[in-house]
Amino acid sequence: MTHLLRSTALLALLAGPALAQQADTPTPPAAPESAAPETDAPETPPPGATATEGGETPAEVEEPESSEDTASQDDSEPEPNAETAVVEVPAARPSSDAKVPSPGTGWPSFHGQVSGAKYSPLTQITPENVGDMELAWRVETGDVSDGSGDLPATVWSATPIYANDMLYIGTPFYRVLALDPATGEEIWSYDTQSTLEALTQPALKNRGVAYWEAANPTEGEACQKIVYLGTMDARLFAMDADTGALCEDFADGGVLDVNQWNTVNDRWPLSLLQPPTIVGDHVIIGWAGNDWDWAEAPPGSVFSVNAQTGELEWTFDTIPEEIREKTGTANVWTAMSADEERGIVYLPVASPSPNYWGGNRTEDIPYATSTTALDVDTGEVIWSRQWVHHDIWDYDINSAPTLMDITVNGQEIPALMQATKMGFLFVVNRETGEDIWPIEERPVPAGTIESERYAPTQPFPTTPAPLLDQSKMPDVWNIADIASFGECSDLWSKLIYDGMYTAPTTEGEGAGAYPNSAGVVQWGGVGYDPENQIAVVNLSHVVQYIQLYEREEYDEINGEAGVGESGFHPQTGAPYGMSLKTAMNRWGMPCWEPPFGEIMAIDMTTGEPLWRKPFGMSQRYGFYMPEAWGSPTIGGPAITAGGLIFIGATMDGMVRAYDLKSGEELWSDLTEAPSVSNPAIYEHDGAEYVAFVSGGNSILKPSVGDMVSVYRLPR
Repeated sequence: MTHLLRSTALLALLAGPALAQQADTPTPPAAPESAAPETDAPETPPPGATATEGGETPAEVEEPESSEDTASQDDSEPEPNAETAVVEVPAARPSSDAKVPSPGTGWPSFHGQVSGAKYSPLTQITPENVGDMELAWRVETGDVSDGSGDLPATVWSATPIYANDMLYIGTPFYRVLALDPATGEEIWSYDTQSTLEALTQPALKNRGVAYWEAANPTEGEACQKIVYLGTMDARLFAMDADTGALCEDFADGGVLDVNQWNTVNDRWPLSLLQPPTIVGDHVIIGWAGNDWDWAEAPPGSVFSVNAQTGELEWTFDTIPEEIREKTGTANVWTAMSADEERGIVYLPVASPSPNYWGGNRTEDIPYATSTTALDVDTGEVIWSRQWVHHDIWDYDINSAPTLMDITVNGQEIPALMQATKMGFLFVVNRETGEDIWPIEERPVPAGTIESERYAPTQPFPTTPAPLLDQSKMPDVWNIADIASFGECSDLWSKLIYDGMYTAPTTEGEGAGAYPNSAGVVQWGGVGYDPENQIAVVNLSHVVQYIQLYEREEYDEINGEAGVGESGFHPQTGAPYGMSLKTAMNRWGMPCWEPPFGEIMAIDMTTGEPLWRKPFGMSQRYGFYMPEAWGSPTIGGPAITAGGLIFIGATMDGMVRAYDLKSGEELWSDLTEAPSVSNPAIYEHDGAEYVAFVSGGNSILKPSVGDMVSVYRLPR
């Protein structure tokens, strides 16, 4: 979409009212007609665990190139409900009859609660008065780069943390700021002096900090409350939350070198871009890597360390030991969630390397592209569900599952919803991993690469319905096609597409990638209102295409990498290089019909949508496209008991409030760049505040920012 709006006046003239139609709720795609290969018995995951991050997947609509992460699969015949219960739920922990989440008035973690609900019980701001909301304060941190100078560009997706009567924020220059929540005045700051090199990612990235406090603090001693920040070079800093001083008793003088555990395929550090997940006194660490340029990468591992000492408690490995030296990642690069009362942490696991060819990993990797539940005290597997078998599409599980207590057919169920890049919302019992609504294994087509192994089936949920129809590509957008003299329809005719799981190919212009590798739902995940049992999710419609090239041909082409992971990438060590491109015409206009992004609410007692509408405005060069076209989205919602949804996430740089029940937009404001992080909602000195970080992301458009904007009602 880089040049999407280059000629807004022309497009508006051509658009006409037909383009303002709202998309209908898609129906579940039918199983492909092609015969499925024979399947083997599903494989039992090995006991143990590790995970790594495989980079975020840009699926930008604007730039002709961008990409995302994908995942892997095993060939074993995936049975319906192909998870494996390895360890029973810890018996010593009492079952909770409380609704999930049980939030306070602060925002002490990335998603507000470790359950991933992004829910605030505050009620001061309502649908009736949100229109009066005004800016309380605004801060620009100065930690920003557009990439034109000596530094790589920044990608800032940090959700602020409200705890200890302060607002804590990490920056892409790896500094921590502690701010007055009412005024934005700086209370303390800490500079890690970390390297500002894009060691594993195409940009300097940060998604914020984590917070811990002792259940029984020792009076007068420092570091009874700690703020943690990770860096691109795999160091985890622990700072006293009151003063910003390093906690001397944590690891090596307050700094834990996580890279000390990077011992296999260790050409890159384990970049710590997502804040760790805090569960009790456990600091649980995932990491980001680079799994699109190389076949071999550090194998996925998740580490748990003691919150006060940094001592390693357990490691979970996602890739079987016997194949770790020839593949890698299947890591956890995004937020995790946890049921603290049950003592379970839930890992959203990414795909193995390389992203688009799996001939080096034909063995089963059951934890790859999965949601895996671990005993938080031991790291032992309780259950695991693999959502993509033998992933060769970079369909990483990229957001924390959202925990929710729901009532279905009169029965109270402890549930978990896993949003995905594929546009599926898998809903299972979070104690056992069993289906709540049926999840079916359906045949999918095989590809033509001889060295590859193709999974015969993939899991398809029946309820909620898929967020879009993955059985076919969207129709060609007539405006873009006419403007390019048929370029889009010509491209469509040369792409191979037989549903979402069409395998990457050397043929034609490649395989259509819809949904694209950045994903229908990104790392912002799903919000949940526990009182009304309503889930809220924003989503993108983006078409890309993947082409494989035999090594000699790839070397002759010598193509360049694009924005993020888009463009050409060698998959060094594999017999095929590849390219991933967004389906644009010569003017940078999307070739597929809008809407490009939507937001919707789902009744979790039935799994049925309550409302659905285009979301945001595509924007470029100062021009805005019709609202009915929507915008690709990155970032997620926050929900209040006052009946509101707060969200940024769109390329127009706007932050908005919606009525939870009706979906009506009630308030908005313009910030300096897309607000690609989830908002934070907190109460301070009796006033309710909503905080947005506007840092931008090249997946949406080449606009960066360093702005924190905090709103409240007039005093």
